[in-house]
Amino acid sequence: MKITEALFSGSSTRISEKPKQKFPEFAFIGRSNVGKSSLINMLCRNKKLAMTSSKPGKTRLVNHFLINRQWYLVDLPGYGYAKLSATGKQKLEQVIRNYINLSEEMVMLFVLIDSRHDIGQVDMDFLFELGQSRIPFAIIFTKGDKMGPNALAAQIDRMKAQILEHWEDLPPTFISSAETGLGREEILGYIEEVLAGMEQESK
Repeated sequence: MKITEALFSGSSTRISEKPKQKFPEFAFIGRSNVGKSSLINMLCRNKKLAMTSSKPGKTRLVNHFLINRQWYLVDLPGYGYAKLSATGKQKLEQVIRNYINLSEEMVMLFVLIDSRHDIGQVDMDFLFELGQSRIPFAIIFTKGDKMGPNALAAQIDRMKAQILEHWEDLPPTFISSAETGLGREEILGYIEEVLAGMEQESK
Protein backbone atom coordinates (compact mmCIF):
# COMPACT_ATOMS: atom_id res chain seq x y z
CA MET A 1 0.00 0.00 0.00
CA LYS A 2 1.21 3.48 -0.88
CA ILE A 3 0.07 6.27 1.43
CA THR A 4 -0.45 9.38 -0.68
CA GLU A 5 -2.43 11.43 1.84
CA ALA A 6 -2.79 11.49 5.63
CA LEU A 7 -5.18 14.12 7.01
CA PHE A 8 -5.81 14.86 10.67
CA SER A 9 -9.57 14.45 11.09
CA GLY A 10 -10.15 15.28 14.74
CA SER A 11 -9.62 14.36 18.39
CA SER A 12 -12.21 12.92 20.74
CA THR A 13 -12.75 11.42 24.17
CA ARG A 14 -15.97 9.57 23.37
CA ILE A 15 -17.57 7.79 20.41
CA SER A 16 -20.14 10.53 19.81
CA GLU A 17 -17.30 12.95 19.00
CA LYS A 18 -15.70 10.81 16.29
CA PRO A 19 -15.46 12.15 12.70
CA LYS A 20 -18.91 12.02 11.09
CA GLN A 21 -17.56 10.54 7.86
CA LYS A 22 -17.39 6.77 8.35
CA PHE A 23 -14.47 4.64 7.13
CA PRO A 24 -12.84 1.42 8.43
CA GLU A 25 -10.62 2.18 11.44
CA PHE A 26 -7.25 0.62 12.28
CA ALA A 27 -6.27 1.67 15.80
CA PHE A 28 -2.85 1.69 17.47
CA ILE A 29 -2.28 1.36 21.21
CA GLY A 30 0.48 0.38 23.64
CA ARG A 31 2.07 1.18 26.94
CA SER A 32 3.25 4.75 27.30
CA ASN A 33 6.60 5.37 25.62
CA VAL A 34 6.47 2.19 23.51
CA GLY A 35 7.10 4.30 20.39
CA LYS A 36 3.53 4.48 19.11
CA SER A 37 3.57 8.02 17.73
CA SER A 38 6.96 7.44 16.10
CA LEU A 39 5.63 4.27 14.45
CA ILE A 40 2.55 6.10 13.13
CA ASN A 41 4.74 8.85 11.70
CA MET A 42 6.99 6.21 10.09
CA LEU A 43 4.03 4.40 8.51
CA CYS A 44 2.76 7.67 7.01
CA ARG A 45 6.26 9.04 6.30
CA ASN A 46 5.32 12.23 8.07
CA LYS A 47 7.41 13.08 11.15
CA LYS A 48 4.92 15.70 12.32
CA LEU A 49 1.69 13.70 12.00
CA ALA A 50 1.44 12.26 15.53
CA MET A 51 2.92 14.05 18.53
CA THR A 52 6.08 12.38 19.80
CA SER A 53 7.71 13.01 23.15
CA SER A 54 10.42 11.55 25.37
CA LYS A 55 7.91 11.93 28.22
CA PRO A 56 5.35 9.11 28.45
CA GLY A 57 1.64 9.87 28.30
CA LYS A 58 1.68 12.59 25.63
CA THR A 59 -1.41 11.27 23.84
CA ARG A 60 -4.52 11.83 25.97
CA LEU A 61 -7.16 11.83 23.21
CA VAL A 62 -8.34 9.52 20.44
CA ASN A 63 -6.86 11.01 17.26
CA HIS A 64 -8.21 10.11 13.81
CA PHE A 65 -6.11 10.44 10.64
CA LEU A 66 -7.81 9.84 7.28
CA ILE A 67 -5.52 7.81 5.02
CA ASN A 68 -5.94 8.05 1.22
CA ARG A 69 -9.58 9.04 1.92
CA GLN A 70 -10.23 5.30 2.40
CA TRP A 71 -9.56 4.41 6.05
CA TYR A 72 -8.72 5.93 9.41
CA LEU A 73 -5.54 5.38 11.31
CA VAL A 74 -6.50 5.90 14.96
CA ASP A 75 -3.92 6.95 17.55
CA LEU A 76 -5.11 5.90 21.03
CA PRO A 77 -3.75 7.03 24.42
CA GLY A 78 -1.19 4.74 26.03
CA TYR A 79 -2.13 2.47 28.93
CA GLY A 80 -0.23 1.62 32.10
CA TYR A 81 1.09 5.14 32.67
CA ALA A 82 2.29 4.96 36.30
CA LYS A 83 2.78 8.71 36.96
CA LEU A 84 -0.85 9.71 36.45
CA SER A 85 -3.09 10.25 39.46
CA ALA A 86 -5.74 7.62 40.15
CA THR A 87 -8.39 9.97 38.73
CA GLY A 88 -6.25 10.68 35.66
CA LYS A 89 -5.72 6.95 35.05
CA GLN A 90 -9.42 6.28 35.37
CA LYS A 91 -10.32 9.01 32.88
CA LEU A 92 -7.74 7.73 30.39
CA GLU A 93 -8.98 4.14 30.76
CA GLN A 94 -12.54 5.35 30.12
CA VAL A 95 -11.42 7.09 26.91
CA ILE A 96 -9.64 3.93 25.72
CA ARG A 97 -12.42 1.49 26.63
CA ASN A 98 -15.14 3.74 25.24
CA TYR A 99 -13.45 3.67 21.85
CA ILE A 100 -12.35 0.01 21.79
CA ASN A 101 -15.67 -1.40 22.96
CA LEU A 102 -18.05 0.93 21.16
CA SER A 103 -16.49 1.94 17.84
CA GLU A 104 -18.39 -0.04 15.21
CA GLU A 105 -15.92 1.03 12.52
CA MET A 106 -12.81 -0.37 14.24
CA VAL A 107 -11.76 -3.47 12.32
CA MET A 108 -8.35 -4.10 13.91
CA LEU A 109 -6.46 -2.98 17.02
CA PHE A 110 -2.66 -3.04 16.75
CA VAL A 111 -1.13 -3.55 20.20
CA LEU A 112 2.46 -2.29 20.38
CA ILE A 113 4.92 -4.10 22.67
CA ASP A 114 8.60 -3.21 23.18
CA SER A 115 10.65 -5.96 21.54
CA ARG A 116 13.52 -5.59 24.01
CA HIS A 117 11.65 -7.03 27.01
CA ASP A 118 9.45 -10.00 27.84
CA ILE A 119 5.74 -9.22 27.82
CA GLY A 120 4.93 -7.59 31.16
CA GLN A 121 1.84 -8.17 33.27
CA VAL A 122 0.25 -4.86 32.25
CA ASP A 123 0.48 -5.80 28.57
CA MET A 124 -0.68 -9.38 29.22
CA ASP A 125 -3.68 -8.17 31.24
CA PHE A 126 -4.62 -5.86 28.37
CA LEU A 127 -4.38 -8.73 25.85
CA PHE A 128 -6.56 -10.91 28.13
CA GLU A 129 -9.15 -8.15 28.23
CA LEU A 130 -9.18 -7.95 24.43
CA GLY A 131 -9.58 -11.71 24.20
CA GLN A 132 -12.47 -11.75 26.65
CA SER A 133 -14.20 -8.94 24.76
CA ARG A 134 -13.51 -10.63 21.40
CA ILE A 135 -11.72 -7.55 20.07
CA PRO A 136 -9.71 -8.39 16.90
CA PHE A 137 -6.07 -7.49 17.48
CA ALA A 138 -2.58 -7.85 16.04
CA ILE A 139 0.74 -7.30 17.81
CA ILE A 140 3.57 -5.04 16.65
CA PHE A 141 6.90 -5.56 18.42
CA THR A 142 8.51 -2.11 18.33
CA LYS A 143 12.13 -0.88 18.47
CA GLY A 144 13.35 -3.82 16.40
CA ASP A 145 16.59 -1.99 15.58
CA LYS A 146 17.82 -1.95 19.19
CA MET A 147 19.15 -5.55 19.23
CA GLY A 148 21.22 -7.71 16.91
CA PRO A 149 19.25 -10.00 14.57
CA ASN A 150 19.94 -13.21 16.51
CA ALA A 151 19.10 -11.68 19.89
CA LEU A 152 15.96 -10.09 18.42
CA ALA A 153 14.79 -13.38 16.89
CA ALA A 154 15.32 -15.19 20.20
CA GLN A 155 13.46 -12.49 22.12
CA ILE A 156 10.51 -12.52 19.69
CA ASP A 157 10.32 -16.33 20.00
CA ARG A 158 10.21 -15.97 23.80
CA MET A 159 7.36 -13.48 23.61
CA LYS A 160 5.41 -15.60 21.15
CA ALA A 161 5.80 -18.54 23.56
CA GLN A 162 4.42 -16.34 26.35
CA ILE A 163 1.33 -15.63 24.27
CA LEU A 164 0.87 -19.29 23.31
CA GLU A 165 0.76 -20.24 27.00
CA HIS A 166 -2.69 -18.62 27.05
CA TRP A 167 -3.92 -18.67 23.43
CA GLU A 168 -4.29 -21.58 21.01
CA ASP A 169 -3.14 -19.48 18.05
CA LEU A 170 -0.92 -16.45 17.66
CA PRO A 171 -2.55 -13.25 16.48
CA PRO A 172 -0.89 -11.59 13.46
CA THR A 173 2.53 -10.32 14.59
CA PHE A 174 4.94 -7.77 13.12
CA ILE A 175 8.38 -6.42 14.01
CA SER A 176 8.93 -2.71 13.48
CA SER A 177 11.45 0.08 13.83
CA ALA A 178 10.52 3.74 13.51
CA GLU A 179 14.21 4.48 12.91
CA THR A 180 14.84 2.12 9.99
CA GLY A 181 11.33 1.64 8.57
CA LEU A 182 11.41 -2.08 9.44
CA GLY A 183 7.92 -3.59 9.21
CA ARG A 184 6.34 -0.72 7.31
CA GLU A 185 5.55 -2.68 4.14
CA GLU A 186 4.30 -5.69 6.11
CA ILE A 187 1.95 -3.67 8.35
CA LEU A 188 0.53 -1.59 5.50
CA GLY A 189 0.27 -4.70 3.33
CA TYR A 190 -1.75 -6.42 6.05
CA ILE A 191 -4.11 -3.42 6.33
CA GLU A 192 -4.52 -3.51 2.55
CA GLU A 193 -5.40 -7.22 2.71
CA VAL A 194 -8.01 -6.63 5.41
CA LEU A 195 -9.58 -3.78 3.43
CA ALA A 196 -9.64 -5.91 0.26
CA GLY A 197 -11.33 -8.73 2.18
CA MET A 198 -13.96 -6.32 3.51
CA GLU A 199 -14.63 -4.99 0.02
CA GLN A 200 -15.00 -8.53 -1.31
CA GLU A 201 -17.47 -9.43 1.45
CA SER A 202 -19.60 -6.36 0.72
CA LYS A 203 -20.12 -7.34 -2.94
